[in-house]
Amino acid sequence: MPDPTGALDIDRRERRYLIPEDIPKRDPAERLKDFCEIKSGIDPETAMAEAKRCLQCPYPQACIRGCPVGHDIPRAMRHIEQGDFIAAANVFREKSNLPEICSRVCPQIMQCEGSCVQEGYHEGASVGALERFVTDYQRVMEGTPIPETAPPTERQVAVVGAGPAGLTVAEELRKRGHAVQVYDAMPKAGGAARYGIPCFKLPKEVIDDKVEVLETIGVRFVMNTKIGEDTTVDELLAGGFDAVFVGTGVGVHVPLKIPGNDLDGIYQATPFLSRTSLPPEDLPPEMREPLEVGRRVAVIGGGDTAMDCVRSALRIGGEEATCVYRRTEAQMPGNAIDRKYAAEEGGKFIWLAAPVEFIGDEKGHVRAMRCQRMKLGEVDASGRRRPVPIEGDEFIMEVDTVILALGYWPDPLLGETTAKLKTHDWGLITADEETGRTSRTQIFAAGDNVHGADLVVTAMLGAREAAKSIDEYLQTVKLRKTRILGPLAATEAKRKR
Repeated sequence: MPDPTGALDIDRRERRYLIPEDIPKRDPAERLKDFCEIKSGIDPETAMAEAKRCLQCPYPQACIRGCPVGHDIPRAMRHIEQGDFIAAANVFREKSNLPEICSRVCPQIMQCEGSCVQEGYHEGASVGALERFVTDYQRVMEGTPIPETAPPTERQVAVVGAGPAGLTVAEELRKRGHAVQVYDAMPKAGGAARYGIPCFKLPKEVIDDKVEVLETIGVRFVMNTKIGEDTTVDELLAGGFDAVFVGTGVGVHVPLKIPGNDLDGIYQATPFLSRTSLPPEDLPPEMREPLEVGRRVAVIGGGDTAMDCVRSALRIGGEEATCVYRRTEAQMPGNAIDRKYAAEEGGKFIWLAAPVEFIGDEKGHVRAMRCQRMKLGEVDASGRRRPVPIEGDEFIMEVDTVILALGYWPDPLLGETTAKLKTHDWGLITADEETGRTSRTQIFAAGDNVHGADLVVTAMLGAREAAKSIDEYLQTVKLRKTRILGPLAATEAKRKR
């Protein structure tokens, strides 16, 4: 709205020179003693002062454009500045099903905060920390809001995968009155948010609280059930479900096909991260054996998961944890803040190198790896300069534990066990990114199993759009006589067999 007095412009000029508030972080030496969050939180006065740094820019606001879901960040900042933290939390809940999670794991420096025009003066406003503060404040003071649900439609939807996409679809469909049952292969819900992100970035009680809210509004969870093995998508549809949403993510680790990759002491990233910070009862039986880490740990890879592995290794007894990456730091795909935290905690880095062989001892345990020095060549399909081996330039690195954090592929199982469901690129489900519609009328999909490994917020956003499409489809479906207990009973009977 125009401001003929110019008062708003004067206020913006004053706000530009406000110094960023210090968001408290625990000392690195203290952080290494546990898996608690490294940021100790903000007090109300600090939150209000930091929110005042928002310039309340005229439309189109850069921070909103930088946010994948388009949060009305200036409105939330106004509420925080005035001390109305509940109202601010509700602003973030308008377009996000997972604000407590996204505020902790989104790379805000590459999104809203990096887009903030304050970056030209000081740092951008600390949107992520403030979103976390107000949503946590609401949970503590009032409890997480329970969504209102429409009257029952008697339509039934099976959700495959209890990760961010599955939890989002489940909530959106229950709000529209549909019965929802979520299936997941793991013992507890959360998917990659629980099993792939360490507790020092995302406390698991945040996920537990979300699941409790969903159960309160009637979402049912069937855990330890792998669709494609214990039952199939087609059997779910035949058993009484009107539609199926697939949100299984990408759970197959990219392998490193070099000699010695089967030695003891070599772990894939997600099982390693799960076993370092989760209690045994949250893990499948084959992952409950205590994890042993040696004194010298090497992490292969350069993304956020690699940094999580470096930091986790240092917390469970590794005296040295070194990230070995085949490009330079400038080409690393992960969040620079995670690298900063890893370095603060003692993590080391070897750039322009890649292992070409793992060397074991007489007991079959890894003791060293032979690495190839690299140089940067021409730009490849990723938009980064391609690593090129330097002939004859190798070195031996002594290690006791190796963690492979090379990325993820989709699991082809669902495509192989679901008739006429189109897939591509090793198992990604062919689906419209805007609607979630697949080659099968009754099957919808969104998240990483559609576009590959990405952020929690993008999985949530795709799932919200898919939920709209599922709702539209369900309105065209004739009612069935089979109730939600029918498919549940059939699935349970098959799983026990």
